[in-house]
Formats: sequence, C-alpha cells, structure tokens
Amino acid sequence: MFKKGMLLSGVVALVFTALTGCGSATKQSNGSGSEQKKLSGTLTAVGSSAMQPVIEEAAKEFMAKNPGVQVTVQGGGSGQGLTAAMNDTADIGNSDVFAEEKDKIDPQKVVDHKVFVVGMAPVAHPEVGVDNLTQQQLIDIFTGKIKNWKEVGGKDQKIVLVNRPESSGTRATFAKWALKGNKEFRGQGGLEEESSGTVRKIVAETPGAIGYLAFSYFDKSIKPLKLDGVEPTNQNVYTNKWKVWAYQHMYTNKNGKNKELEDAFINFIMSPDVQKGLVTKLGYIPVTDMKVERDAKGNITQK
Repeated sequence: MFKKGMLLSGVVALVFTALTGCGSATKQSNGSGSEQKKLSGTLTAVGSSAMQPVIEEAAKEFMAKNPGVQVTVQGGGSGQGLTAAMNDTADIGNSDVFAEEKDKIDPQKVVDHKVFVVGMAPVAHPEVGVDNLTQQQLIDIFTGKIKNWKEVGGKDQKIVLVNRPESSGTRATFAKWALKGNKEFRGQGGLEEESSGTVRKIVAETPGAIGYLAFSYFDKSIKPLKLDGVEPTNQNVYTNKWKVWAYQHMYTNKNGKNKELEDAFINFIMSPDVQKGLVTKLGYIPVTDMKVERDAKGNITQK
C-alpha cells in the first residue's frame, strides 16, 4: 500500500507539472509589466496629428515587446479618427476633442480613453516683433480684423494666417479656448494645412505668419506667443492657468472586434513607463500630472 501511494502521488505531481508548464509557455510580457497570453494580429490607429508622434513611438515599443503584432498609425485629423472608431473602420480613433464636441459623431457608439494631455498655443514667425498678445488681439488677428503686426506692436508686416482644416481637433481646441468660439478668417492669402508638422514648417518659413500648434511641436524655428502675459508651458496647463489644452483621447468602438489588442495597446500607453517616459519626453503631459479635470462641456473641477 505504501508503494502504491507513493506511485499515485508521483503521477499526480507529474500531471500537475505538465499542466502548469503548458500554461506558462503561452504567456509573455505585454510590455506593461504584467503577464498575459501571447498577442498577435494587426491594429490600426488613425486621427489626430497632434497625438501622432507619441502613438507612433509607442507603437514601435509595443511591437518590439510583442513581435506577433503589427500596429499602423495614421494622421488625418480628429474628425477622421472619431468617424473611423464610430464606424469600426479603424480599431482606435485618436482625437484632441471629446466625441460629444464633433458633429455627426454618436458618443454612444464609442468608448473614451483619455491617455494624456496636450497644451496648444499660437505660434508666429520668429521675426514678427511680438511675443505676447491679449486674447482679444489674438481673436482680432484670426478673425481678420487685425491685418498687420504693427497694429499689435510688431513690425510693419502683413499677417499671414495658417489654419487647420475643419476635421482638425487642434483647430477645434484652439477655436474654443483661444478664440472663444470665434470662426477663423479665411481669405487674403491665408493658408490651410492638414498636419501640425506642415504648419510648423510654413510658419517658420513665411514672414509674418501665425498659426497654432501643440506644445510638442515647439522648436527654435517658430515663436510661441504668450496670451495676456501667461506663458504656454506644461506647468501652467496643470492648473488651467493656461487654458488652451485638451485631453488626448483614444476612442474605440463599443462593439469592436479587436478588443484584446485595443485594450493591450491602450494599457501599454497608460503604463507608468510610457507616461513618465515617452509621453513626457515628447512634450506631452501625463494625465496624472494634471491638478484639474475638464469635462466635455468645459466645466473645470479640482482634483
């Protein structure tokens, strides 16, 4: 009986070892520090060009940690991202604005994931002779009432407006918070560009030009402008002292068929390593750094 008992316990131990060994062979790190089953498949994220630098770099890191996954990131503007998420023609729709703020978007069909924050500001050609505007001066410039930089203390030089298209979330955020909802003037040589990178290039190369960009696109080729003496900095965004900012949203379809990969990628972007590393490095603001919250209607609450 003793020998039979020993034999039985040995068989049980072998079976247990085999089962647990098979289970661990199907697991790997998903890049956020936790273990999960091996990921594979394709994932497409489209939309906001203001978000694109972070999402592209995060995709590279995610694919390196998950060799069986292919992530494609495209721009096109927040409107396109929201539409793609709503219609499930892309897995993730990147947007600078809430779904509730966009016409023809049904918020009930999508799920919102606020992944980080971006500040936005007016930017000008470095030689316009101005580094500060009142908000009313900015509104008058973008609505076409002020047409020369000398009217706001700058050079005797014609102002060239560089706008974004209707689908742009950067444009919607800028119009809402910097221009108090006023419509940008179009005409008299004004330009309209699809991407933030192109806006920066045009403003840098065009005497008298003014446009608007996310902080992450700031460099020495353009001059960010203060508003009413307030500098466009992350620190001023944290407290809403600088009011021109937006959540960066990754929207998914409520009934999407690629939920496993969507959740894994979004969780990866929300991980501390990415938030405090990549997000901060590229000039964006981790959600956890914000001292206020803002809803789709613009209501501010302290954290």
